[in-house]
Amino acid sequence: MADAQHIRNPIEWVWDHVADAAVSMQSVGHALLGSAKARNAPLPKVRRIGVADVRDALAKGIDDFEAYRSDVIFLVLVYPVIGLLLAWLTVGNNALPLLFPLASGFVLIGPVAGLGLYEMSRRREKGTAISWGDAFGVVHAPAFGAAVLLGLGLLGIFALWLSAAYAIFYFTLGPEPPVSVAAFASDVFTTTEGWWMIVAGMGVGFLFAVLVLTISVVSFPMLLDRDVGLYRAVITSVRAVAKNPVTMAVWGLVVAVSLAIGSLPAFIGLIVVMPVLGHATWHLYRKVVV
Repeated sequence: MADAQHIRNPIEWVWDHVADAAVSMQSVGHALLGSAKARNAPLPKVRRIGVADVRDALAKGIDDFEAYRSDVIFLVLVYPVIGLLLAWLTVGNNALPLLFPLASGFVLIGPVAGLGLYEMSRRREKGTAISWGDAFGVVHAPAFGAAVLLGLGLLGIFALWLSAAYAIFYFTLGPEPPVSVAAFASDVFTTTEGWWMIVAGMGVGFLFAVLVLTISVVSFPMLLDRDVGLYRAVITSVRAVAKNPVTMAVWGLVVAVSLAIGSLPAFIGLIVVMPVLGHATWHLYRKVVV
C-alpha cells in the first residue's frame, strides 16, 4: 500500500501530468473524430427529401408532443422564463437595441436547447417508456462530448451575432442608447437610419441563421444516435443541406416563423413551439441520414 504522505518526485509529477494530458487528448480526439470504427467507415449516406417529408416530420413532432405533453411542458418551461429574463435585462440596462437580436437568437441556439427532446423522440421510436427525466439521458450518449463542443460553437456564433447586431445599431441609430422604448420604436420605424438598421440586421441575421442551419440541422440528433464525432456530424449536416437546398430552406423558414410566433406574447408560445420543433428535428434527421 502506498504511503499517503509520500511526496512525489519531479519525475512522478511530470509522468502523472503527461498521463492526464494523454487522456484529455484522447477524449478530445474521440469527440472530434468519433470511435475508431466510425473513422474507418465511409460517411453516412444522405437521402434526397421533399417538402412532404418536412410536413411528415412536423406531424410526427406534434404526435411526440401530444404523447408526452405534461413531461415536455415541464421540461421546456425554462424557455419563456429565459426569454422574459433577457427582455427584462435589456430594457432595464439601456440595452434595448439588443432585445430583438436576443429574441431572434433562439433560432441560433435552438438546436442546443432541443437535445433532451431529440433524446425523448429517439427513445419513443425504440418503444421505450419515457418521462421528462429521460431527456437527461443525453449525457450518456457516446458522442455527448462532441455535442457539447458543437453547442459551444453555436453559443460562440450567437455571441458574434449579438456583436454584429450592436455594431449595426451603433453605425445607424447609435451610439447613444435609446431614452425609452417608445422613442426607440419611433426611431426604428420613422427614420431612414432606423430602416437601414432593419434591412442590415435582417440581412446579417439571415446569414447567421443559414450558417447555423447548415452545420446543425442533422448534426445534433446524429451525435445522439451514432458515435461519429463532431467532424463527421457537421460534414453530414452540410451534405444534407447541399443535397436538399429547397427542402432545408423550407424547414429553416418553418423554424424561424414558428419561433417568431412562439415568442409572442411574452415568449409563452415557446412552451409548445420548442418541443414540437425539437421532436420534428429528430424525425427530419431520420428521413435524411441513412
